[in-house]
Amino acid sequence: MPKQSFNFALFLFTYYAHAGTFATYASLFFAARGMTAPQIGILMALIQVMRIIGPNVWGWVADHTQRRVTVLRATALAACVAFTGIAFGRTFAQLFVAMIVLNLFTSAQGPLLEAHMLSEMRGDLSNYGRLRLWGSLGFIAAVMLSGVLLDRAGITSLPWLAGAMLLCVLAASLRVRATPGAGSALARPALLPVLRQPAVIAFFSSTALMVAAHTALYVFYSLYLAQLGFGKTVIGAMWSLGVLAEVVFFYFQAPVLRRVGAQRLMMAAFAIGVVRFLIIGADGASIVWLVLAQLLHAATFAAHHAASITLMQRWFGGALQARGQALFTSIAYGIGGSCGGLLMAACWDRFGASAVYYLAALLCALAAVAQALSLRWQRDICPPGLAAP
Repeated sequence: MPKQSFNFALFLFTYYAHAGTFATYASLFFAARGMTAPQIGILMALIQVMRIIGPNVWGWVADHTQRRVTVLRATALAACVAFTGIAFGRTFAQLFVAMIVLNLFTSAQGPLLEAHMLSEMRGDLSNYGRLRLWGSLGFIAAVMLSGVLLDRAGITSLPWLAGAMLLCVLAASLRVRATPGAGSALARPALLPVLRQPAVIAFFSSTALMVAAHTALYVFYSLYLAQLGFGKTVIGAMWSLGVLAEVVFFYFQAPVLRRVGAQRLMMAAFAIGVVRFLIIGADGASIVWLVLAQLLHAATFAAHHAASITLMQRWFGGALQARGQALFTSIAYGIGGSCGGLLMAACWDRFGASAVYYLAALLCALAAVAQALSLRWQRDICPPGLAAP
């Protein structure tokens, strides 16, 4: 385990606790402020849009200054200040600007911390899952606690809860220490030739499609359940159940990957994703089916994420590791997430809530096609024994 395992785990816990508090209930908060469904979709999509910009901007600053931890702390402080715009914003324009500024800083914190964590791991990902699961545990704790508190205090108290979590993120960032030599300048191989490979393009297309499918959850799941008559406590419990399932997977990630292989695991995640979203769209009113669908989050998110990080090492190991991580965040969660959020918002407005989840199932199927093409093109340029795992 890395020397700073506790510090990394604490930061991940608080960082995802804020995400669990804010992102889960923000759509309900915006609705209480009078926003329409398309406006909510746009505001929530900004979380993903800024993932295209934030990680690359602050990653470049961190590399240029060779002060990754300092940049991490600066973004944590700036996010606390920027969050006041959410608390006091009333109009769509005000909230739009506030979401841009806030997520410019928060979107960079996860990739900065993970890049620092991976540099201490020196390419050994065997302990990645057991550190990453602390982020999931933070998400669970925050969603459950916030659901209960918001049921009692009302959705208008969300800024106080989410703001308190951001202060915790700032405090956790102060514990993270710089690693001697981690920020030193290295000879960096060219990135463009890697990105031009058809297999790489297909891989990133696949991850973007899978994340786009999941915006049906990230943007509209809480609204969907509320529309079906479920209270905030049940909504929080559903979110927590899904994240608990991913915690279990992350804990056993290493042996599962050794036994199944990253490629087969990823293809299974796509197939399970199709089933999961069809269940939510067709039987969302049934608590039994909702529970089953949330348990499948272990496959559709955790297994897919772990397989993606593993497969990326084929192209983005060594000196390209940090830039590969930034690209994964920007393309999958930035481009895929923002386009998916806008697409789902339009689908919700035109065809209704259930159609959003049918569309998500289709995107999972398209992601499987893209990944199959990536594997095929890898085999075309490599001997069978050297193809991606």
